[in-house]
Amino acid sequence: MIDVCCAIIFRDNLVLAVQHGTNSHHPMKWEFPGGKIQHGETARDCIVREIREELIVEVVVLSEISSVEFDYGAKQVKLIPFVCRIISGSVILTEHANLQWFDPDHWKDIDWLEADRKLISCNFDTIKSFLK
Repeated sequence: MIDVCCAIIFRDNLVLAVQHGTNSHHPMKWEFPGGKIQHGETARDCIVREIREELIVEVVVLSEISSVEFDYGAKQVKLIPFVCRIISGSVILTEHANLQWFDPDHWKDIDWLEADRKLISCNFDTIKSFLK
């Protein structure tokens, strides 16, 4: 099982999604930004580091919500989500092909990675509660 953190970042009642490039293991699929926890790192420290590396912004963690597990066949992941807010910088992609700010009510219109799709479906009401 691989522990992976992801950030659910809000702005103006929209949520950030990032898209893999054509040469990735998951070509053109969308996901929440984040990455693997490094040895000796907490999940919270991981998400702050990953967002700094992938998006060149600083975030503050508002909450950790329920994680999900997904079996991709060749690998199993535990996706640990954090609700975050950008506190400085403007998003600059360093690893992804595209970004999109989406209305959570339209999340099913996006071609998500399977683990992220499961994460949203299991946590939809919690995610929406941060918009209030």
